[in-house]
Amino acid sequence: MIDSTTFWTAVYIVMLAAFTGYVIISRVPTLLHTPLMSGSNFIHGIVLVGAMVALGLATTPLEQLIGFIAVVLGAANVTGGYVVTERILQMFDRSNKKQKAEAKK
Repeated sequence: MIDSTTFWTAVYIVMLAAFTGYVIISRVPTLLHTPLMSGSNFIHGIVLVGAMVALGLATTPLEQLIGFIAVVLGAANVTGGYVVTERILQMFDRSNKKQKAEAKK
């Protein structure tokens, strides 16, 4: 079982990471969101691998449940990040606009 000091340390780290992430993302110019999204997809892939390792090392049912939830959320986050990045890249794809303009002529 987890003692209270370890639990509160983990809660503190999660809160600090969330606050730091919010502050960093809010200060990034809109033009750099797409490269930032690609980089964050890479980091989320590492998070997913870490969640899978944690799930593999889990011994109690509570740890297994938390690990399973972490793997599901990590996979959803990676998938959603790639889908959003693809849509953003399609928005800035100039070759697609040229084809549509030529098709209208």
